[in-house]
Amino acid sequence: MANHLTPEELSKEYDLKREEVIRLCHEQSVPIYQGKIDKSLFAAVRQESALQAQ
Repeated sequence: MANHLTPEELSKEYDLKREEVIRLCHEQSVPIYQGKIDKSLFAAVRQESALQAQ
């Protein structure tokens, strides 16, 4: 299973818009390297953001 995904792949997996994936990466300093994002890092940052929003 791939650990580095494109914003499009992550948007499908997490039911988000592509722009939201990229926005979250920029806001939380998740690196986008050669058009790919570390899935586990993105998931951890997304979960943390959801907890802070509560």
